[in-house]
Amino acid sequence: MPDLLQIGSITDAMRTRLEAAFTIHQLDDFDPAKITHVVTNGHDGVNPDLMASLSNLQVISGYGVGYDAIDANAAFARGIKVTHTPNVLNQEVATTAVLLLLACYREILRDDAYVRSGDWEAKGGAPLTRGADNQTIGILGLGRIGQAIADKLAPWNPTIVYHTRSKKDVDYKYYDNLTAMAHDCDVLICITPGGPSTNKIVNAEVMQALGPNGTLINVSRGSVVDEAAMVDALSCGTLGWACLDVFEDEPHVPQALRDLPNTVLLPHVGSGTVETRAAMGALTVDNLLQHLKDGTVASAVPECAML
Repeated sequence: MPDLLQIGSITDAMRTRLEAAFTIHQLDDFDPAKITHVVTNGHDGVNPDLMASLSNLQVISGYGVGYDAIDANAAFARGIKVTHTPNVLNQEVATTAVLLLLACYREILRDDAYVRSGDWEAKGGAPLTRGADNQTIGILGLGRIGQAIADKLAPWNPTIVYHTRSKKDVDYKYYDNLTAMAHDCDVLICITPGGPSTNKIVNAEVMQALGPNGTLINVSRGSVVDEAAMVDALSCGTLGWACLDVFEDEPHVPQALRDLPNTVLLPHVGSGTVETRAAMGALTVDNLLQHLKDGTVASAVPECAML
């Protein structure tokens, strides 16, 4: 059987299917010359030096939609197919973005703690919260997930605006300048891919433009936001709130960020439901098995689509 290198964990269902077709190796026990396929995830990816050592590598199958931890251009240059799992997680990540927005606006964490502590009984009603209807919401990265977020927000009657590298054929207002868009928004939702082109694109200037009444939501990659600048902005009040599913150095979250009351923090669970993770795992394996069968893959990343 062909040799598969496993990077990171896989589910039992994935392992059962893969063991029927591959000899699976771990990072501490493999011969680089024998490896033809790799299964990994969006966080671990494939280290550039490791990829360079795999002289017979044909496919890197990634579990997740993000693949910034894999050098897809280098893979393409060597004829290596890189795949990911788009579409199957669109709705779940969009739901998480809406969940974060509503949790922040209606102060769900604060009010839950208010009941549990006995303060409701001792002090009376909790302070009022903000209404989430009729807000201007900017989406940074109006791809498949960004559009799903816009669709799910529709019941709250938002004004949707967006910023991407190029204008799209949609009814929403397009901004070619992210800072200008942030200035006009109540909420900025980040769902753009990670990588060098978007590294810290949400910087201090953007957050200052979003302002003391603004809410920043990040369900993309931690690298998209300047985390240190965000902590400063939240601490001094130049940014109102932040709702985050991703962080710069996961799973490490700075204590200063954890201590802030004007945040909602999740442990990178945007796609984290049983149903969605099962679909992601199935597609990850499908790509590998399809390549064994006929040399093609089901969901190549754009850089490798022509291979």
